[in-house]
Amino acid sequence: MKKSLIALCMVSAVVMATPTTQIWNPATDVQAAGTYHIGMDNYANFVGNGSYMGPTDIGLTYGVLPGLEVGIDANMPGSEAFGASAKYATNESDKLPALALGIQGVGNLGGTIGMNMIYGLAAKTFPLGRISAGLFSGAEAVLGTDKTGYILTYDKALNDKVWVSVDFASGKSVYGMLWVGGSYAFTSNTSVLVAVGAANAGGPAQLTTQLDINI
Repeated sequence: MKKSLIALCMVSAVVMATPTTQIWNPATDVQAAGTYHIGMDNYANFVGNGSYMGPTDIGLTYGVLPGLEVGIDANMPGSEAFGASAKYATNESDKLPALALGIQGVGNLGGTIGMNMIYGLAAKTFPLGRISAGLFSGAEAVLGTDKTGYILTYDKALNDKVWVSVDFASGKSVYGMLWVGGSYAFTSNTSVLVAVGAANAGGPAQLTTQLDINI
């Protein structure tokens, strides 16, 4: 599944650029070689008074080679908030897990702050679903003292249209969150994801809706 994200509770000058992801965290999945992915993500909270509404994240990801993808995101409205990402991943086999190494949130354009998060992941599929686990480390200027942490995700395709996930990133930085949600595929290349999330540092519950199109 491909999802794009903007770190909730960040000011609009902090930029995230996103690889192929689960709900929030990067996945060991990559965009197929020679294909494009367009993502449009929106965020809001449940307070109901308009106190938080994140910028819309519009992302473009391209499969450069088998196992290798690159991408760029624009956060609108924002102060020239653009960022880049890249990831290389291997496929899962009967004995070995899928592995991925990448970077996201690379950027420092027009006053934006890049999270510059490097991560490594492993994922293995079991009868009840797939488990992904890994480590990340980003810029202290954005993530503070919790710039290093771990990622843990469960996901499963219930059928050819419905996919569900529980997605967690550690720490009380702007990246540390728990998300629960799922997506529905209207066609083979178009899906919509809806999820609710909570920041580890506290605050109102968050809602994200994400439109994903593969070309």
